Amino acid sequence: EVQLQASGGGEVQAGGSLRLSCAVSGFTSDDYVIGWFRRAPGQEREGVSCLKNGDGSIGYADSVKGRFTISSDNAKNTVYLQMNNLKPEDTAVYYCAARSGFLSTLMAAHYNYWGQGTLVTVSS
Repeated sequence: EVQLQASGGGEVQAGGSLRLSCAVSGFTSDDYVIGWFRRAPGQEREGVSCLKNGDGSIGYADSVKGRFTISSDNAKNTVYLQMNNLKPEDTAVYYCAARSGFLSTLMAAHYNYWGQGTLVTVSS
């Protein structure tokens, strides 16, 4: 059974940084993609970043390019989202998700497995 455990949320001031972690377990092959998504109050869920485990290819939403960095530590089966220069509009519940296969996408509908969310609050 695939399981995802997100952690690392908190409250920071604008311009600050946070690092989210997603512990991944249960995949029987290396062909999967991890995505980070967020949902702000009253808004639709938004894809933030994704990482293809097989070849390490990465994607970002335009809204976070240059500020967020996704990475993985395969020894720890953990994917990180380093968030720098945070803005109040980054305030949201952040989720990590996973899908089997090669398709690297920021579309939530393509992801089969979801972790619980972790709240990020950025104050101005």
